[in-house]
Amino acid sequence: MPIVRVALDVPLSTLFDYTVAEGIAVAIGQRVTVPFGRRQMAGVVMEVVAASDMAPERIKPVKQVLHDSAPLSAELLALLRFCSDYYRYPIGQTVLSALPARLRSDKPVIGKPVLSYRLSASGAALDLDAFPKRKVVQRRILAKLTEQPCNLAQLKSLSATAGAQLKVLVAEGWVEGFAGTQNIRNPVRAELVEANSCPSTGSGRTVSSIQEHSFDNAHILTGEQQRAVDAITQTSGYACFLLHGITGSGKTEVYVHLMHHMLQRGGQVLLLVPEINLTPQLENYFRSRFPDVNLVSLHSGLSEGERLHNWQQAQSGTAQIVLGTRLAVFAELPRLALIIVDEEHDGSFKQQDGLRYSARDVAIFRASQRGVAIVLGSATPSLESYHNAQSGRYRMLRLTGRALAEARLPAVRCININQTVMHHGISENLLREIGQRIARKEQSLLFINRRGYAPVLMCTGCGWLSGCKHCAGKMVLHLNEQRLRCHHCGYQIRVPSACPSCGNADLLPVGSGTQRVESVLQERFPEARILRVDRDSTRNKRAWQTMREQIHANEVDILVGTQMLAKGHDFPALTLVGVLNPDSALYSSDFRAAEKLFAQLVQVAGRAGRADKPGEVLVQTAFPDHPLFRALQAHDFEGWAEAQLAERKMAGFPPFVYQAMLRVEGRQEEAVYAFLNQARDAAVALQHAVEILGVVPAALPRRANHIRAQLLIQGAKRKDLQQFLRAWQPLLDVLPAQKLRWSLDIDPLEF
Repeated sequence: MPIVRVALDVPLSTLFDYTVAEGIAVAIGQRVTVPFGRRQMAGVVMEVVAASDMAPERIKPVKQVLHDSAPLSAELLALLRFCSDYYRYPIGQTVLSALPARLRSDKPVIGKPVLSYRLSASGAALDLDAFPKRKVVQRRILAKLTEQPCNLAQLKSLSATAGAQLKVLVAEGWVEGFAGTQNIRNPVRAELVEANSCPSTGSGRTVSSIQEHSFDNAHILTGEQQRAVDAITQTSGYACFLLHGITGSGKTEVYVHLMHHMLQRGGQVLLLVPEINLTPQLENYFRSRFPDVNLVSLHSGLSEGERLHNWQQAQSGTAQIVLGTRLAVFAELPRLALIIVDEEHDGSFKQQDGLRYSARDVAIFRASQRGVAIVLGSATPSLESYHNAQSGRYRMLRLTGRALAEARLPAVRCININQTVMHHGISENLLREIGQRIARKEQSLLFINRRGYAPVLMCTGCGWLSGCKHCAGKMVLHLNEQRLRCHHCGYQIRVPSACPSCGNADLLPVGSGTQRVESVLQERFPEARILRVDRDSTRNKRAWQTMREQIHANEVDILVGTQMLAKGHDFPALTLVGVLNPDSALYSSDFRAAEKLFAQLVQVAGRAGRADKPGEVLVQTAFPDHPLFRALQAHDFEGWAEAQLAERKMAGFPPFVYQAMLRVEGRQEEAVYAFLNQARDAAVALQHAVEILGVVPAALPRRANHIRAQLLIQGAKRKDLQQFLRAWQPLLDVLPAQKLRWSLDIDPLEF
C-alpha cells in the first residue's frame, strides 16, 4: 500500500506517515482526514512514498480523502515549505494556517451556493425615474443591477444598509438571486496552451485568446506615472520595483494601469494592503475602474463562508484581482502575473504570533518563485527596501509630484510647546487655525496615536498611578464609560471615587487621548461637527464605512483620530493636520522608533491639501530643531533615510545585519530566565558565525501576569543566521520548558 506523508496542525516539526487503501487515488496537496492519538484531524498530503521508517503495524490508514476542494498546487506547497524553514515554524501548522478556516476542519465542506443577484422580469420593467426618491439605497441597487448582475459584496459597496434593502427588493419580486459566480459580463475564457515562457503568466504558458474587459481610463497618466508603468510592463521575468511616490502622487493610478495590462494578457493580480479598514474603499475604487472584472477580497472581516468562497475563486482562476491583507499572500493563483504591496513599509504586514512571517518578504519570494514582477509602493519606504533599491537589488521608480496639477505638498510648521499657551494638550496656535478652517468650511484633522481620555489617572496626594495589576503598563482612563482599561491585556475596572492608596478624592487625568482631545474641542467649538475615529468608535460593524461617507460628504468639521486615519484616505476638503504629542518616539529604546514616527507623520501630513486647496501641517513638539522634524518640513525623505542608514551601519543594526529573537514568557520569573540562559549557553557552544547578545527583559516585562524576556541573535549574512538557527532550534526543543511559552521571531520588528 502506498504511504502518504501528511502535514497536521500540531506543534511538531515533522510530517506523519499514513497508509492509503488499495484503489483509492490521493494526490499531493489533497486534504485528508486521519487519526491522530484519540482525535481525528484534517491534514494535507505533502509526499507520496513507497516505504516508511516506522514499523508497518504502527502506521494507521487514512480515514477519508476530501474532494470538496481542489488540491493545493506544488507551487503553493513549495512556498509554505520555504516559510516553515525560514521562519522556523512547524510545517503542519504553517500549511494549515495558510488555509481558510473551513478547509482546516476534518469535516467535508458543504458550502451554500454563493448567490449573485439580477433584476427579475418585473424589476427590469420598472421605471426608475418613477421609483420613490426617498428609497435612495433601493434605487442605487436597482440601477447597479440594470448594468449587470452582482454578488452581495458588490452591492454592499453601495451602502451600509444594502443587505437589508436587497431583502426588501427580493421580497417585492423585483430582484432574484441565482447560484454561481456569473456576476461579470466577460469572464476569463482565455485558453492556456504550452509555449515558450511568457512573463504574463510566469508558468511557461501563453494566452491564446486575449481577454477584453471594460476599463475606465478616464485618468490620464503624468509623465512619471507613465514611465513607471512602462518600466514594469516591459520587464520580462522576476523583478522587484520600489515605487517611491510622495503622498498624493497617484501610486494607485499606476496600480490600476498595471492591473489593466496584466488582465489584458489573461493574468491574475494580487494586491496586498496593510490594514482591513483600507480594503473596502480600495475594493469599491477598483470595482468602479474595472466594472466587469471579478475582484474578490481576502481579510479577517469576512465570514468563514465568504472567505472560503473568495479563496476558491482565486484558486480556480475565476477571480482576476485578489485584494487582501497579509494572509492573502498565501492565496492560490494559477495565473499569477503581478504582485503589488501597497504601503510596503507598514508594520501590519508582519504577523506577530504563530507563523511570524512578513507578508511583504513572502510576496517577494513568491514573485521570484513564479518569475513575475512585484511592486512595493510607499511614500516612506522601509529602510530595508530603500537600501535594497540604492544597492541595485530592487529597481527604484520615483513619483516626485502630486497627481493633480493644482495640488501641492502641505506646508509643515513646528509649534514649540514650551513657548506657547496650551489648553489640555492643544496649543492656542492650533486652535486658532482650526477656527479659521471651520469659518472657511474646510476640514481639520487632529492626530494623536492614543485612544481613551487620558493615558493614566494620578492621585495628587500620594502620586498613585493607575497601573494594571496584571501588566507592567498603565490602565488608560476611558471617561465616557467611567472605566480604567489596560490596552495590553484587556483588564478593566470602574474609575475609583478615591485613591486606592491614600483615600484622596482628588484624582487627576494625566496626558491626552482621543476622547480628551474631542472633549476640549467640543468645549472650544460648540457648533462644530466633530468626529472621533479610533478602535473604540469603530468597533461596530460598518461604523467606519458610515464615518467615511460623512467625511466625504463634508458633514464633519474636525476629525480626531489615531493611525487609522493616517494612511490611504483621500479627503478633498481636509486642509489642516495637527499632530499632538509625537515626541515620545524620539527617545525610545527601539532603534526603529524614529523610522516609524517619520513614516507616520509623512502619511498623516499627506492627508492635507490633496485637492486644489493648499494644506498645512502643525506639529506640536518640545524639540522643533530635531533632524526628524527638519526633514519633515523639507519633505526630504532621501536625506532622512541616508542619515538613518549611516547611523544603523555604524551601530550594526538592520539592514546591515540580520536578526532573530527568542522570546519566552511564563508565570515564574526564575523559569523564564533559566530557559533563556540555557538557550544562550547552547547557542554559544555551537560556535557559529553569529553574534549572541545578552538575556534581557522585554519592552513590556510583565503582561497578563506573565513574565516576558528575550534573547537577540545577529548575523552579518542571512545565510549564516539561517544555518545557525537550523542547528540551534533542535537544542531548544529539548530544553525543559514546562509552563513556558517560547517562540523564534525571524527579522523581528518589535523589541
